[in-house]
Amino acid sequence: MKMEGRRTSTNVEDRRGKTTAAAVGGIGLGGLIIYLIVTFMGGDASALMEQMQQPTTATTEEYVPTAQEQEFELFASQVLASTEDVWTAVFKQYGATYRKPTMVIFKGSVNSGCGNATSDVGPFYCSADEKLYLDLDFFNEMQKSMGIKGDFACAYVIAHEVGHHVQNLLGTLGEAHQKMARMDKTDSNKMSVRIELQADFYAGVWGHYENKMFGSLEDGDLEEAINAAQKIGDDYLQRQAGYRQVQSDLFTHGTSQQRMRWLKKGLQTGDLNQGDTFSIPESQL
Repeated sequence: MKMEGRRTSTNVEDRRGKTTAAAVGGIGLGGLIIYLIVTFMGGDASALMEQMQQPTTATTEEYVPTAQEQEFELFASQVLASTEDVWTAVFKQYGATYRKPTMVIFKGSVNSGCGNATSDVGPFYCSADEKLYLDLDFFNEMQKSMGIKGDFACAYVIAHEVGHHVQNLLGTLGEAHQKMARMDKTDSNKMSVRIELQADFYAGVWGHYENKMFGSLEDGDLEEAINAAQKIGDDYLQRQAGYRQVQSDLFTHGTSQQRMRWLKKGLQTGDLNQGDTFSIPESQL
């Protein structure tokens, strides 16, 4: 992905090196992987779950980023700037104004408007403060633990979280969360899948217009993003964790095929009108 000389976003908040009281209020991708592996290996994951749900205090000294982290930070800031340019233009097409989110870079643990979290939850978006949270170590984990390589794959991660921000601005995220609050666990998980697949679609829409506006995509970039979507599908992660049979009632993000399909659809069409994951039958997701 060609990003040399591109502007960086001014909406980046660096919280590394700050004292943070943290508690995880949910399990993200990183936490899910750890939980599944512990369970598969015959261990008792309940203690891990308790630890992830209880407040912990992390005190750090002034943080000095490594050269690799500085590269990741620059790239993440450039990608965020790109999402600002793209979504500002897309919203303008529909007669609306895009409100830019803030990206918080943290190390280890962080306080957000949605509660406290550690890096185990992976990157996440909080609609309460309209910020996306990212520990840059996640990019290393993508490569080492998950075999996800390439700069466009990293850009997809950021674009997916910005996709949640787009959902928030359009009102679909709040409406979906209200419905989830009245559902049982199984139906709530199904609603979560629809939320995540639409965020994948919006990440694809961003990629479509990013390339149209800046010509930044190179050979192999699309394959990198599709490969990333495939390897973070719920069914793929369960199989990697040793599940003998995939348990679809535990899905919260969608299967590999679903995630690849919606990301690819956004990349190919760039058409917001084709991203409704909420009103179609589950069999068509």
